[in-house]
Amino acid sequence: MASIFSRIVSGEIPCYKIAEDDNYLAFLDINPLAKGHTLVIPKIEVDYIFDMEDDLLAGLHLFSKKIAKAIDKSVECERIGVAVIGLEVPHAHVHLVPINDIGDLSFSNPKLKFTKEEYEKIAATIISNIE
Repeated sequence: MASIFSRIVSGEIPCYKIAEDDNYLAFLDINPLAKGHTLVIPKIEVDYIFDMEDDLLAGLHLFSKKIAKAIDKSVECERIGVAVIGLEVPHAHVHLVPINDIGDLSFSNPKLKFTKEEYEKIAATIISNIE
């Protein structure tokens, strides 16, 4: 059975898309730790990030860097935190989370809720800052 992320890649499930190319997709997390919390995934379904082919893994990090720089320009924060947990969805993914303190990257923190319009505005702002 396809992961929820593979279903997003195929268009079966909608997302607030930030960017994509032939190999990767970035979209807003719908259970964010912070405004601008974005997920970056390879389009091919690989469960464990360290099982990815080297070139695909390197590309994932370079694609994430481009997205992180856009988030940093879009959301007031000290840094963009990076996390790879790998337990919640069986599809490799990188969390890019705007943070001001190390505790901001704790996944036990309460998740934020935004309206559809707020998600769309956040996504549009990040998209406008991609170089």
